[in-house]
Amino acid sequence: MKRASEKTVVIIGMGLIGGSLGMALRRARPKVWRVIGLERGPSSLALARRRGACDKIFTNWREGVRDADEIVICTPPSQIVPVTRRVLPWIKPGVVISDAGSVKGPVVAGWSHLQKAAASPIKYSFVGAHPMAGSEKTSWEHGTATFFEGKACFVTPLPATSQPAAAAVAGFWRGLGMEVATVDPERHDEIVAHISHLPMVLASTLCSLLASKDPSWRGYAGGGLRDTTRIAASDPRIWKPILEQNSTQVLHALREYQAEIKALEAALTEGDWPRVTAMLERAKAYRDGVRT
Repeated sequence: MKRASEKTVVIIGMGLIGGSLGMALRRARPKVWRVIGLERGPSSLALARRRGACDKIFTNWREGVRDADEIVICTPPSQIVPVTRRVLPWIKPGVVISDAGSVKGPVVAGWSHLQKAAASPIKYSFVGAHPMAGSEKTSWEHGTATFFEGKACFVTPLPATSQPAAAAVAGFWRGLGMEVATVDPERHDEIVAHISHLPMVLASTLCSLLASKDPSWRGYAGGGLRDTTRIAASDPRIWKPILEQNSTQVLHALREYQAEIKALEAALTEGDWPRVTAMLERAKAYRDGVRT
């Protein structure tokens, strides 16, 4: 039974992010949010409910979203707009729809197209978000109720986005212990290309290079290789569309990185050890200030 003061949040996609979100809401704000899990497969939803990730589960999309006050789409970025299109006919007016995708440009373009193509004015608000709380593991079994605490979250409203809706989404994630930064979608994609997508590419290309070497080398690796390449263990099926959708910004980041590598190569070739030291010191100073 839903309490009068309670709001209903529907989480679409009960993977690592969606499952953790449900557990976090039920732990941190049980008197505020009633959590509905919506997924294609009943078996994964049943497991998620037993784990405490949702109050109720649905595989029927119409039934699942009809009482929603807020919808958070936790699918891969390429599925966010199709999922939005699918639920629009059944949501009530005033619903705030958000997401947790790691690319915003194509998603925002898709949302704008949906609005322009609508036969009548759309009575909902769409505010993009991206909690920076991923992992190389993807299934909800690896999620926790404290998954988002102390981490950063982007909220990416457009100029036309209603202020109350943007504030509601920012408050939603702050309520889970996240530090929220509000930026426009293009700026978001530039930032994550450098601090998230580029590290994935570097880890993967390093492992790809090492895969061409003597297989016994991996047995000698210490913490340096493990720490540097952890994210290379991520599912390629998830990362391929992310890199595809943010390819322009990722290419820009890669070219900047290539220039840095070339500068180090030149310093090593010339025996310019003060320059090498300066680069290492600059790197250490940056790493010492990174959120851990």
